Amino acid sequence: MSEYKSIHGAKVQTYSTDPDNPINGQVWYNSTSNVLKVRRIVNSWATTNSLNTARAYLGGGGTQTSALAFGGEPGSGTTANTELWNGTNWTEVNNLNSTRRNVGGCGADNTNALIMGGFPGYVAITEKWNGTNWTEVNDLNTGKRNMGVTGTNTASLVAGGALPASTAQTESWNGTNWTEVNDLNTARSELAAAGTTTAAIAFGGTPSSALTELWNGTNWTEVNDLNNGRSYIAGSGTSTLGLAFGGSSSPRGYTETWNGTNWTEVADLNTARSALGGAGTQAATLAFGGELPSVTAASEAWNGAATVTIDTD
Repeated sequence: MSEYKSIHGAKVQTYSTDPDNPINGQVWYNSTSNVLKVRRIVNSWATTNSLNTARAYLGGGGTQTSALAFGGEPGSGTTANTELWNGTNWTEVNNLNSTRRNVGGCGADNTNALIMGGFPGYVAITEKWNGTNWTEVNDLNTGKRNMGVTGTNTASLVAGGALPASTAQTESWNGTNWTEVNDLNTARSELAAAGTTTAAIAFGGTPSSALTELWNGTNWTEVNDLNNGRSYIAGSGTSTLGLAFGGSSSPRGYTETWNGTNWTEVADLNTARSALGGAGTQAATLAFGGELPSVTAASEAWNGAATVTIDTD
C-alpha cells in the first residue's frame, strides 16, 4: 500500500485543533478528539429555515452563518422589510428607511450591510446597516437598479445596472462617498458580483448573459464565460474563488464554481429560482428568497467543502 508521504510529499500532521484552511485531500490527526480527518469537496445545497417574508429582487450580504436580507418584492409592490440570519433562523429586525426592490446589497455579516439603488424608478439612495438600524448616507452618483454589487458597508463596488438601458458604469464606495471608476467592457444589468473593491468579478446579466469580467482595482478585463448564461443571478466568494447560482434561464437551479480561470458546473439548487439573495464564500454560501416564478421564502446553505472523520476500524 502506498504511504501518504510518498503521495503528498509530507507526513500526516498532528493538530490540537483542525487547521483553518485545509486543502482538498489534506489528511491530519486531531490530538484533542483523537481522530483522523480529511478535507474533501462536497458541493451540495441543503435546505435551511425559510425567510419570514417571501420575496424576490431583494438585497443581501454577510456569511452563511451571519447574514442579512433586505428590501424586495413580496409578490407585488415593494417592501422595507429586513431579516437577520444567525445560522439557524431568520428574525425580522428594523426596516429600511426607503421601501424598494431590484436593489443592490452587500455586507460583511449581519451587523454590517449596505443597500443602494432600486425601484420605483432608478433610485440613488444608499443606506448603511450597523447591526440595529439603517441610516441614509450619500447617494450613488447615478440612480440605477439591477446592479452587480460586492463588498462591505465601508468598501463596496457597484457594477452595471439599468438606467433604464443597461449601463457599464462602475462606482466604488469608501464608507463615505461614491466615486465613478472605469466602466465594465460590456454594459449590462441583472448581473452578480463577488470579491472586493480591488479584486472583483462580475458575471451574468442582460445582455451577454454568460459574460465574465475581472476587476483589478483599476480596470475590467473579459475572461472565460459562464457555462450557462443567465440574468437575475446571485453570486458569492472572491475574484479567484467564486460561486454563481440561480438565474432566469431554465433550469433556474444552475450552480457554477469559479477557480480564477474557468467556471465549472456543480450541483443545482434544491429550489430553482431567479432574483434571489446570496451571502458567503465559495465553500459556504447562503441563498434566500427569489422567484419561481411566484416569490419564495426558501433558504439554502451551500457546502463546497467539509472536514470528514476517517473510519480507522
